[in-house]
Amino acid sequence: MFKPYGIIPPVVTPLTADGQINEPMLRKMVNFLIEGGVHGLFPLGTTGEFYAFTPEEHLRILQIVVDETKGRVPVYGGAAHITTRGAIRLVEVCQKAGVDAVSILTPMFISQTQDELYQYYSTIAKAVDIPIILYNNRPKTNVHIEPKTVARLSEIDNIVGVKDSTGDMTNAAEYIRLTRDNEHFHVLMGRDTLIYGALCYGAAGAIASCSNVAPRLCADIYDKFVAGDMKGALEAQFKITPLRLACSMGTFPEVIKEGLVMQGIDVGKCLDPIQELRPDEKEKLHQVLVQMGLIEG
Repeated sequence: MFKPYGIIPPVVTPLTADGQINEPMLRKMVNFLIEGGVHGLFPLGTTGEFYAFTPEEHLRILQIVVDETKGRVPVYGGAAHITTRGAIRLVEVCQKAGVDAVSILTPMFISQTQDELYQYYSTIAKAVDIPIILYNNRPKTNVHIEPKTVARLSEIDNIVGVKDSTGDMTNAAEYIRLTRDNEHFHVLMGRDTLIYGALCYGAAGAIASCSNVAPRLCADIYDKFVAGDMKGALEAQFKITPLRLACSMGTFPEVIKEGLVMQGIDVGKCLDPIQELRPDEKEKLHQVLVQMGLIEG
């Protein structure tokens, strides 16, 4: 049974100046992250600007990541769509690319009931043969998978986990409490400031956007925790927090991309209408990265 665990970056999608996929830089990102100690890769999540690409581009991004990863860590493909049939088609694209699992965001724009959410995920799970991670990003979608609904969905064999990006520790704790007797189901934290706390509750790891910029530091939260070095894990959490808080500048995920550019990894900017950070914001981010020891002062 597939087990999601550890620190999994939702990989940024490097773009050229004219908005095309920058394949050499995407391959560089794959190696930068794996060499930094991450435990998986998740292309085409929110940080990867999943909403910006055609199905053909979606497939190409996944193929590049799978090819460059060469089985060193699991690859989780993003499959976010408003309709059930659209999500199934994207899961099939992910399967064609050879990913190990898929992450499926709640439908956006429409406001579903909990029964409709259950039907959405259970229908997809029955239609495909691949491990599925539920994805709750209520701050972005205004759609919430309630803990009782997650508990119901966890009984489906190929639904193996949930990413909780609500930022609500009580919600994440309820996910864990209600599924703790289900050995095949795992909870992943989706808020970078709460990784250590989630691990204390029993989470299996985190899908952490800041691990794009500081993979080793984020991986230390998990690695030191499982090694019993609680003080070291907590210190790593405290070090990563200012970067996550800096993400409030500009429009997400531009801070993540700019943080990489400042380290000499030219992933480009986000697609329009997202704009670059203002000069004062760039200076604030620069100081955060200096304090983290990621760049020179």
